[in-house]
Amino acid sequence: MGAVTVIIREPLPGDADELAAVHVNGWRDTYAHLLPERFYDEAAYRRRVDMWTRIIGERNPASTVRVAETDGIIVGFGMAGPALGEDAVRDLELYSIYVATAHHGGGAAQALLDAVLGAAPAQLWVVADNARAQAFYRRNGFQPDGATKIEEHLENLADIRMVR
Repeated sequence: MGAVTVIIREPLPGDADELAAVHVNGWRDTYAHLLPERFYDEAAYRRRVDMWTRIIGERNPASTVRVAETDGIIVGFGMAGPALGEDAVRDLELYSIYVATAHHGGGAAQALLDAVLGAAPAQLWVVADNARAQAFYRRNGFQPDGATKIEEHLENLADIRMVR
């Protein structure tokens, strides 16, 4: 198979459905062993469509949102902005990067990270049980700083903070 071209662009109003599908499927593929089906069902998908419609419509100038597209299909997204929480240790935070499983290792995640953060100092929270994501972030200069939190609304998932 030849190289796949990944285009990074701003999300458009018509992208909410595809973004919601990447988001919900990403959760299913990554966290099915940790979270119940209600996080991936049709109601979850509808909530994500609403969320993405709002994010795209707001175009918050403090945040950066980009999508990764291959052959006209959205295969991932990334979002960053001002660090959240009183305990923030950086001004900038990576809120999320999701890439469809079929496109893991194809460069989309790296292109998204570069587009939303560049080389800036930043922080992020990642599920403690997500070794693949942690390895990706380590390759990009992030290291755990010892901070943890429990996501009560997510069945008590444990997160660790990584910084660079």
